[in-house]
Amino acid sequence: MPELIEYQDAAYARQYVEFVTRVAGEESRKTPGRTGLSEAVARHLFKLMAYKDEYEVARLHLSAALEAELHARFGPEIRYYWHLHPPLLRALGLKKKIRFGSWFKPVFSALHAMKGLRGTPFDVFGWSEERRTERRLIEEYEATVAELLERLNRDNHKLAVEIAGIPEHIRGYGHVKRRHLDEAKKKEAGLLAAFRTQRSAARAA
Repeated sequence: MPELIEYQDAAYARQYVEFVTRVAGEESRKTPGRTGLSEAVARHLFKLMAYKDEYEVARLHLSAALEAELHARFGPEIRYYWHLHPPLLRALGLKKKIRFGSWFKPVFSALHAMKGLRGTPFDVFGWSEERRTERRLIEEYEATVAELLERLNRDNHKLAVEIAGIPEHIRGYGHVKRRHLDEAKKKEAGLLAAFRTQRSAARAA
């Protein structure tokens, strides 16, 4: 929860906690003694909600702990650079990363301060296909988990946990992430089909 407050705000973190709490309650009620589903949702919903957009990248690069580690390893006179390939510029045709020096740090500070714009109509970065996809994945994941909860029982619990863990396979950035996303969605579709069939078979029996 503290990470999501730092990422966005308390309301955003509260949405996460309320959803995970709901999952934990339903799992406890329908499959007493098991916690795998709520643990998977806690881990992977966080991953989806804390997607690495421009505001988050700025926050991470401003980390005092990161700078302290660099100074400890290489000395206080170290000069370092950031090599960035922003999706917005990539969409405009930029093929290679751009190198930025220490002068760019105030830009990171400004970006971090603007995190409240994330997901709003004023989020200039949020209109890219990649950012729209990341926000959509959160909604789709919550809808999928809601279906799992509705049909959950002891027989399909293990399969439900596997489905809830699908976001683990969505990695990387740009075209790499898109490839992994496509593969993950195919796997998810197959698992969901099996989950629904298993539930239907149980009802028929």
